[in-house]
Amino acid sequence: MLELRPNCECCDKNLPPESTEALICSFECTFCRDCADQRLHGTCPNCGGELVRRPVRPATRLARHPASTQRVLKPAGCPT
Repeated sequence: MLELRPNCECCDKNLPPESTEALICSFECTFCRDCADQRLHGTCPNCGGELVRRPVRPATRLARHPASTQRVLKPAGCPT
């Protein structure tokens, strides 16, 4: 089950579970669309994997399977 992390690892932008602006790699590293497109050029800086749109979990399923509240942030930001 996907964690649905709550923020962009680069800029700390909030990415709620219903966001269509969240992109992830196969390890669930999470980035906003702006950082993924403009800074990372579609590649995860952690593993080198492709960044793809994170699926939206239906609100009816979030009660039973909530999104993560643990924020992950790169202290130095992401490469430009």
